[in-house]
Amino acid sequence: MGLETLLKSVELFNGLGENELGSVERICHELHLGAGEVVARQGEIGDELYIIAAGFVEVVLETDPPTLEKVVVQLGPGQIIGEMGLLDHGPRSATIRTVSDPTILQTIRRQDLESLCDQDQHIGYLIMRNLALDIAFKLRHRNAIIR
Repeated sequence: MGLETLLKSVELFNGLGENELGSVERICHELHLGAGEVVARQGEIGDELYIIAAGFVEVVLETDPPTLEKVVVQLGPGQIIGEMGLLDHGPRSATIRTVSDPTILQTIRRQDLESLCDQDQHIGYLIMRNLALDIAFKLRHRNAIIR
């Protein structure tokens, strides 16, 4: 799957036109990983968003003692991880580990996205709206599970 096709499939970029998606393409960086590699570790400060281009990752909650862990979900192509790292400077809420070999990710650094959003406020508005919708969905889903 080409990068343009991938970005069109990502909900975070819903509403962006072809030229706007091209601007997003220019700030993406491809990362190739093997199975079992840690993409981001729970508790570390993160400043990158990851888009799964190929393969699968698992979202893992590490517990105390650290020998225990809980796999929360597995995610695949077109899905995003690390989106909270674009919004704040807080620690990662979970560990992300690759499941397949190869796993290909597209990364977007917070600084690059902020610059793009400053240059084109329409892109910024749509991405932030979509991020808010994504986080609201995940919060509602989590709250439904807790009840």
